[in-house]
Amino acid sequence: MSKCEQCIVRQFSSLKALNKDELLRMADCKTSYTIKKGEVIFEEGETTHGIYCVKDGVCKMTKLSANGKDQIVKLVKPGELLGQRSMISEEPTNLSAVALEDMEVCFIPKTEIMQFFNQNNNFSMNVMKTICGDLKEADDHMVSMAQKSVKERLAETLIYLEENFGKTEDGCLKLQLSREELAGMIGTATESCIRLLSELNKAGLIELDGKRIKITDRNKLRRLAD
Repeated sequence: MSKCEQCIVRQFSSLKALNKDELLRMADCKTSYTIKKGEVIFEEGETTHGIYCVKDGVCKMTKLSANGKDQIVKLVKPGELLGQRSMISEEPTNLSAVALEDMEVCFIPKTEIMQFFNQNNNFSMNVMKTICGDLKEADDHMVSMAQKSVKERLAETLIYLEENFGKTEDGCLKLQLSREELAGMIGTATESCIRLLSELNKAGLIELDGKRIKITDRNKLRRLAD
């Protein structure tokens, strides 16, 4: 059995529509990489010649705003694919992808993926559904940025981090973002983010332990987020 058949990415992504022969073909042409924390997978405006499958680790998708700050648009976890949209639209990437922790990724060339896309109806439908899902998320994010206060967005983001990336044994958020990264997710200055975390801490909704954050009153935090 090829490793692609047993891989987490196949179970959770559009690749689940590929049959055994296609997976074997993919296994023959893929290249595996280890990407260290902080390293760039691809830069905004780059032309990617295929897709990346995230096997392990988390990366942030960022866009450089006019003031030179990185706005974090999305976090990508194991089982997801990178670069599908720009490959199909044949445009340079709209976002940069940067590793938040050490990652294992596989690169599959465009020629191979486009063959699957043209020959396997279920696969092409799955890719389209994923892209539609991303667009819906982007719409929701835009509405949230426009209608919620920074404090509400911070509460929403902390809940999102716990629900999607889990907790450590002692109950802190597993995915450790720097204060700057957290500020980049909610679209505010780092100083504001630090001040708001301190306010949530004083109100007993979270606990701060150095860089680590623990949610102590999820119900109140969710009410604030909603």
